[in-house]
Amino acid sequence: MQNLPLQGIRVIDYSHFLAGPYVGRCLAAMGAEVIKVERPGLGDAGRQHAHVLDDQQSGYFLQLNMGKQGVSVNMKDPRGKDFMQKLCDSADVFIENYRPGALDKLGLGYKELSERNPQLVYCSISAYGHTGPDSHRAGFGLIAEAKSGIMQMVGVPGEAPPLLRISLGDMYTGIHAVAAINAALLGRMRSGKGQHIDMALYDTLVSMHEYAVQCYTLSGGKVLPQQTGHDMPTSTLYGVFRANDGDLVIAAQVDDAWLRFANMLEQHGGPAGFGSDTRFHSLAGRNTHREEVLATVKTWVAQRTVAEVLALLDGIDVPSAKVQRIDEVLNDPQIQARGMVLEQQHPRYGILKMPNLPFRFSDCDTTAPMQQVAPDMGQHNAQIARTLGYSDADIQTMQSEGVLFSK
Repeated sequence: MQNLPLQGIRVIDYSHFLAGPYVGRCLAAMGAEVIKVERPGLGDAGRQHAHVLDDQQSGYFLQLNMGKQGVSVNMKDPRGKDFMQKLCDSADVFIENYRPGALDKLGLGYKELSERNPQLVYCSISAYGHTGPDSHRAGFGLIAEAKSGIMQMVGVPGEAPPLLRISLGDMYTGIHAVAAINAALLGRMRSGKGQHIDMALYDTLVSMHEYAVQCYTLSGGKVLPQQTGHDMPTSTLYGVFRANDGDLVIAAQVDDAWLRFANMLEQHGGPAGFGSDTRFHSLAGRNTHREEVLATVKTWVAQRTVAEVLALLDGIDVPSAKVQRIDEVLNDPQIQARGMVLEQQHPRYGILKMPNLPFRFSDCDTTAPMQQVAPDMGQHNAQIARTLGYSDADIQTMQSEGVLFSK
């Protein structure tokens, strides 16, 4: 087996809550040495987010910061600023997700750090990016989801759109940042120089529109995506259906799959002639007669269990799945076979079960449990300080005087 691909890369994770820490976790899983830097006292706000285990750790923090070392530095003390700048001088990558300009005041902006370390790849994540009229505004994933047009397309017609309940903006921006950082590191091999990566949650979610933007622009502004509830009017049959003991999804929008589905439904209690009705043999025809198709399928599904419907659909190779709860996901044999539930031994909390990352490399193991649990605040102050040339006496003084904080 080879070493993990980013072994030997030092990353400074000066971020908080979600998007930035997720980037750091991904890079750590790829083999980078990731150093999590927190403010003294409360530390990363993610420590207080669900599910809280004690006054300094939470499931949220444990999941997003495993594989990292932890330092806590008082940037109000000149010695703390000096420590951080020395740390950044030793780094390949710096991650931050503060409002644009906030870190310039601390001497940790891209201009100052890159002058000291021209090879530094500096990744900024913010709501709106570092340019444009809204660049100064604060924001979270929720704001980007609303502004991007994604939220407006979700939910039942006539009702306010629901919360998406997963942090789509943060996580999708985070994984794009991982890709951009790796590209910048590759480019640095040729140029010898790092660069500033400017990621915006709003940009990222707008980039996700796989059909809405072109539907509007190519129709001359006539087609605006609307809320459609439980199916897609342009892709009949593709949606959510309720059986007598739960919900499932069916994807029979492709003509061949539709014909197999319609014939099967007719053979198993559906209306006579349903499979041979030529009105439904093309996507355009099914979309035109969508309400008739949906009414027939809904009635048929409602009379059966989820397992019965799935067995019939599996038998004719029509994609389908139960709408699963989280407990069902964790016990899914496919998820277990892929190593997507990571078990980690924690010195205080015992065995922790967390979602794994989806990276798979043929010649190095990314599914094995990550041994380094998320750090306590300032846990590795002394260890990291020594790599920067500080003596034990210097470290003890900085610890005792609160320049380096631990909890």
